[in-house]
Amino acid sequence: MLSCDQIADLASALCATAETLGQTLSSNAAQLMAEDLAEFSMEAIGSALWSCRRELTGKLTLAAVLQRIHAEDGRPGRDEAWSIALQAGDERDTVVMTGEILAALQVARPLLDARDKVGARMAFLNAYDRLVADARRDAKPAKWEVSIGFDPQLRARAIEQARDLKRLPAPEADRLLLQHAQESPTGNGQAIAGLLTGSVGAPDPEVRQKLRAIKDELQERRRRKEIQRRWNRRKELRAARQRKADLLQQVAELQKGEEEIHG
Repeated sequence: MLSCDQIADLASALCATAETLGQTLSSNAAQLMAEDLAEFSMEAIGSALWSCRRELTGKLTLAAVLQRIHAEDGRPGRDEAWSIALQAGDERDTVVMTGEILAALQVARPLLDARDKVGARMAFLNAYDRLVADARRDAKPAKWEVSIGFDPQLRARAIEQARDLKRLPAPEADRLLLQHAQESPTGNGQAIAGLLTGSVGAPDPEVRQKLRAIKDELQERRRRKEIQRRWNRRKELRAARQRKADLLQQVAELQKGEEEIHG
């Protein structure tokens, strides 16, 4: 949160930026814009104003500044986010993703499990857009998390790429590279852990068969639960329609009685 002095300096910077665009910004308007931007860092705002001076052809607006601040918060666009989410379906691969990608993937996972990729993508994008908008409104920085796969080469490549893209701080990336270079979890261990994380590893054939049986049983339970939910919903709707019909009948009988009395 910016201090009072920083907000005053920002208001001056907004007026100066507007002037370079051929616009006169009143001190009151600049003060209001500065207060609305106070939740961001001066570095992020300064970078956004720099972009505005070079890119805008119209007036300086709060929306234009926010758009450029958000573009620099490190969160991937919706299409790139979907591509990252799809990588998480390969248990061999190590995936570095934001919390919003992970949360949106959980929304889309039932459709992915049902092999409805089109529906899954729509569900993911809608959820991702909403989650990112909420995070940006609350000025939450992007937080990247690592989902470790069992392929050590892919693991190292993903962590190094995340470090190069500044999605992971260099010290953290180096620590992860050292840690997982020393660890070599078995396929069975990864697979069993996958029951908790949702990312199943590469087990031995016997263990794979057991895990498949467990997964099938869980899916069957979910299917029965969904059928029961739909049945209960239909039952509630039928009951509601019946209550409505009974109420209408009572109203009709009352009206008929009143007509007979006054008839």
